[in-house]
Amino acid sequence: MKTFSMTHVGMRRETNQDYMYTSEIPVGNLPNLFLVADGMGGHAAGDYASRFTVEKVVDYARQSTKREPVAILREAVKEANELLLAAAANDPQKEGMGTTLVAAVVDNDRLYVANVGDSRLYILNQEKIVQITRDHSLVEEMIRLGEMDKEEAKDHPDKHIITRAIGVFAEVHVDFFETVIKSGDIILMCTDGLTNMVDDESIRQIVRGQRDIVEKTEKLIEVANQNGGRDNITVVIVEPYSNGG
Repeated sequence: MKTFSMTHVGMRRETNQDYMYTSEIPVGNLPNLFLVADGMGGHAAGDYASRFTVEKVVDYARQSTKREPVAILREAVKEANELLLAAAANDPQKEGMGTTLVAAVVDNDRLYVANVGDSRLYILNQEKIVQITRDHSLVEEMIRLGEMDKEEAKDHPDKHIITRAIGVFAEVHVDFFETVIKSGDIILMCTDGLTNMVDDESIRQIVRGQRDIVEKTEKLIEVANQNGGRDNITVVIVEPYSNGG
C-alpha cells in the first residue's frame, strides 16, 4: 500500500478549514484509517470542527473493542458528533459550526467507507472513475428528484449548501458503502475544493498521467488552483496494491 495526502488553502481563502488523517498501519482494530473533513462556521469554528472531529474519530477507533470496520466507524462518528455539539454549546464563538467527513478503511480486497456531507471518495483506474460516496447537498437532492441536471448543478448558487454535517443535529445520519477493490484501482478522497474546480474525467486523466503518487496529488491541487482555487483543497490518494503494501 502507498498513500500520500496534501492540503492547500486555495487562492481565495485566508484560513484552511479542511483537515485530514492517514494511517497505513492499524488504528486499534482497524487495519488502517483515512479521513478527510471540511469544516464550516465563522471565525475559527470551521477549522476547529474539522480537526476536532477527525481527532475524536481516531481516538474512538484506537480504543474500540469492536471488530467490524462499519461498527467502529458508526460509533466513532456518533461520538464525535455528540462531543462537537457539546463543544459548540460551551463556546458562543463556535455556535453553528460543523464539518463533513469521509472515512475509509481498506481490509484486504474490501473497502469500507463512511460519509457525511459532500466530501467525496472515488475509485479510479485506467478505464473509469466512479464516485462511491453520495453528496449530502441541496443541489444533489434536486438532481435526484429530477429538478435539475448535472450540467445545471455545476454553477448553481446553492451548490455549497449541505444537507448533512457532523455537529449540527443531535442525531447524525451516516451513509456506509462497501466495495471490492482490484489491482490497478486507486482510491481518491477529497473535499469539494477539488471537485468544484476539476471535473471527474479530468481528475482521472490527471491521476493516470503522473509518474507517482506524490505527483498525482500535487498536480490535482495545482490544477484546482489554476481553475480558480475558490476553496480549500484536500486530496488523499491510496494505492492499495502498490509494491511495499
